[in-house]
Amino acid sequence: MPAPDYPPAAPDGGAPAAPVAPEEEVEPAAIRLRAVADGVVALAGLSGLRGRDPETAVAAVGRLVEEAFAAGRQRVEAEVRTDDADTRRVLQRAGLRPEGVSRGRGSTAEGIPVDLLRLARLADDPAPGEPGAFLGMLDATLPRKRLIAQGLLRDDAGRVLLCELTYKQDWDLPGGVVDPDESPRATLAREIREELGLELPVGDLLAVNWLPRYKQWTDALLLVFDLGVRPGVTDEAVLQRTELRGLHWVEPRHLEGRVAPYVARHLASIGSGEAAGLVLEDGIPTQE
Repeated sequence: MPAPDYPPAAPDGGAPAAPVAPEEEVEPAAIRLRAVADGVVALAGLSGLRGRDPETAVAAVGRLVEEAFAAGRQRVEAEVRTDDADTRRVLQRAGLRPEGVSRGRGSTAEGIPVDLLRLARLADDPAPGEPGAFLGMLDATLPRKRLIAQGLLRDDAGRVLLCELTYKQDWDLPGGVVDPDESPRATLAREIREELGLELPVGDLLAVNWLPRYKQWTDALLLVFDLGVRPGVTDEAVLQRTELRGLHWVEPRHLEGRVAPYVARHLASIGSGEAAGLVLEDGIPTQE
């Protein structure tokens, strides 16, 4: 199907709706593209994403973004209320990076001014899942010092559950980077829900580990929580395939070569998980 020719913005500053793919190809149907400047289109109708399955919503946004680039556009942008975390996550998973907040630019149904977050993806940005996309999103989204929340899951044999990720070679514990205005416990519960399709209670804090620079990462603070002994997790999990290739039970003595060196160190320090509240630096206890 030939790429649509998006009309230019109207002289009065408005922008006519651009044609979209047939409804069966882009869901939710309410979202659409509109021209705002030469080479630039905006995602409109973002309310159509609310209440939708996240995977369906991300796929819909991604198809519209690729459609715009195929038509020769260089930038796709969007604005979302700063308190609309679900829509923001959908846009970020589709590769749109946060660029800043416009104070009081939006309004509620009652006419109360609200702040809007602007996000955008450029034609030469790495697509989600490609090398550089993950780090580029973190640099655009979070302070340079990251806060990470991960969980330690074991089976009856004492093996550790590791995630095989789509965006890096090293396997890692389940979890992720803490979003703004989100507690570390809430982050871990959300990541488990999104990436493994499971609702797991988050237990005690096992360790606080400061991480120095590693590869492309700046320094970070890593919190490791106890997720208990759950040997059936690998059978129950429904993986988010854009993030995870698989789950693996690994004996502690077989970690080398599968995980980053700092992961091996902090897992060795945590040991059986019987001691909680460890303070580590690069995986090594600060006090014996």
